[in-house]
Amino acid sequence: MKLDQIYKRLGIDEELFQLGAKTESALAERFAEIDRTAEICQMKVIAAMQKNRVSAECFETSTGYGYNDLGRDTLEAVYADVFHTESALVRAQITCGTHALALAMSANVRPGDEILSPVGKPYDTLEQVIGITPAPGSLAEYGVTYRQVELLPDNSFDYDSIRASINEHTKLVEIQRSKGYLTRPTFSVAQIGDLISFIKGIKPDVICMVDNCYGEFVETIEPSDVGADLVVGSLIKNPGGGLAPIGGYIAGREDLVEQCAYRLTSPGLGREVGASLGVSRSFYQGLFLAPTVVASALKGAIFAANLYEPLGFPCVPGAAEERHDIIQAVTLGSPERVIAFCKGIQAGSPVDSYVSPEPWAMPGYHSDVIMAAGTFYQGSSIELSADGPIEPPYAVYFQGGLTWAHAKFGILKSLQSLKDAGLLPCIV
Repeated sequence: MKLDQIYKRLGIDEELFQLGAKTESALAERFAEIDRTAEICQMKVIAAMQKNRVSAECFETSTGYGYNDLGRDTLEAVYADVFHTESALVRAQITCGTHALALAMSANVRPGDEILSPVGKPYDTLEQVIGITPAPGSLAEYGVTYRQVELLPDNSFDYDSIRASINEHTKLVEIQRSKGYLTRPTFSVAQIGDLISFIKGIKPDVICMVDNCYGEFVETIEPSDVGADLVVGSLIKNPGGGLAPIGGYIAGREDLVEQCAYRLTSPGLGREVGASLGVSRSFYQGLFLAPTVVASALKGAIFAANLYEPLGFPCVPGAAEERHDIIQAVTLGSPERVIAFCKGIQAGSPVDSYVSPEPWAMPGYHSDVIMAAGTFYQGSSIELSADGPIEPPYAVYFQGGLTWAHAKFGILKSLQSLKDAGLLPCIV
């Protein structure tokens, strides 16, 4: 059976199939460059695994306290080498990216300290962690203050305001690499390095922490290569490679990571406890596959922008722009289009493809949010997924795809869903 017939059976009409084929052909050179980056990152991961003598014994499980867990401790050494840091904490007990960020911040600030965001407001779920939105147990309740500096109209850093905002209480600077639910560009590693250098020039002892979610392995270097004291992320995003069922990581300076270990478990215990509970093999194999999986997701994001932008939908990054994370924001302009887009992604999923997602009041968000994620692991956004708040400018955020073929199919399904609902402009 020919490929167009297979797509037709899966609900993609001939017009959209041909549009997809034409777009894919035009992207061949960019896709080859993504594959070259993935190869460099793959060699980096292999080198770290070989250096730390990863063996079959590392895949064994531990229970209870988890004392002397060879696989867990070796994996943390591998992560430290991949990110070129002194230390790393990689645990199943870190439940998500928000938890990892909350852990890194709360472990390294004390009452009277101040956290500064030089890149505007953080992701919605961190608002309650910090106390921007009042919540039980927030850092604000413990006497930690917060301030932020907005980006300039051209989305560059407001260096003058950052300088004026750093004071004797500034203990930790939180830099969010990706866009969150904003339509600003994602920052490149080079841009983050320039920002860190500027901040360290004002206050050398300030802790620079980078929220690295969605950015791992997109470039050949990481924020930890350009001066970040801590880099933080989730294993059900890029570095888990689609195989990690849970978990997060914190990599950076030894003393700061050690503080995180004490906060995660207990003072006096730290990283000595924390059973692997049978996930070690998935963590190792997921990290091994991560560069290739991230490459597939990147191709999907670029493909999406090159389909949607010519149809009149603003995209961030733009169709021709360089990429620094796996997220593709598409401003659709109406709640109906956001919902239709997500229904198409869900319909293109291998799991729960028959389910129709609807907006709802998700915990931690300030508006109704719709999420499409027919994933093998709940909430795994390195798998094909899309989500967005039902509020102006009505943008949807697409990410993931464990394989390029699946990412391509999912994006075509989103277009088909819009077309079938009469919400798509005429395709030229």
